[in-house]
Amino acid sequence: MSVRPVTADASRPYVDTSTPHPARIYDWLLGGRDNYPVDRRVGEALPGETRGNAARNRAFMHRAAAWLAKNGIDQFLDIGSGIPTEPNVHQVVQAIVPAARIVYVDNDPSVLPHAEALLAGTPEGATGFLHADVRQPAAILERAGERLDLGRPVALSLLALLHFLPDGEDPYGIVRALVEGLPSGSYLVLSHGTADQHPEWEGKIEAEFKKGAIPLRLRTRGEVELFFDGLELVAPGLVSATEWYQEGPAPACERSGFHVGVARIP
Repeated sequence: MSVRPVTADASRPYVDTSTPHPARIYDWLLGGRDNYPVDRRVGEALPGETRGNAARNRAFMHRAAAWLAKNGIDQFLDIGSGIPTEPNVHQVVQAIVPAARIVYVDNDPSVLPHAEALLAGTPEGATGFLHADVRQPAAILERAGERLDLGRPVALSLLALLHFLPDGEDPYGIVRALVEGLPSGSYLVLSHGTADQHPEWEGKIEAEFKKGAIPLRLRTRGEVELFFDGLELVAPGLVSATEWYQEGPAPACERSGFHVGVARIP
């Protein structure tokens, strides 16, 4: 099945190239080319190790998605997907389960044309893109239900996203609403920015994003753990990005700017 945007209308959102956006900054951090000078200025002002941390977070996503696919999960809802960088979730998952269905969600309008061009999945499966904001969990679930069967387990992916939600926007409530909309046996896959292993970063990264009018709230391990309240964390639990793996050789042990975890919804 070819890519078909799961959108409320056919209009093209306006892409503002004069203002930096987290999805395009992350694209730059990963070595992508789908970004603008305003995005690169923010990225270049960040500590040098930030690019390595972005790559380590991406590698965690690959490991987690593959493990879930091997353990019977064939539906994925990836919110805050960003600009496509191969291999994407659907490529990892559909290599294991060709009939898997994936819906990507992002609020950056510049992601949409890339999604249409690059997110073609297997003939047996389906991939779709929804232009929407994580702050509207009910709307996301409703629209994603056009492509996914929300009566069966779904892997909800929230990677490198929630640190862009200040406390006042109730990130815990948003995650709870998304989780409560999924059936038992579903999973939450989450990574969150932190300065726990980089104390020298304290306040610096937030300040650079603030210059670009992007709110950033790095959280401690204890604060990130609250996102998994009531869920069953899969071993090894809530760990740094390089510490989460299930099989094969262990990733190189390096400092990480992300706390990560995978948890089953009971």
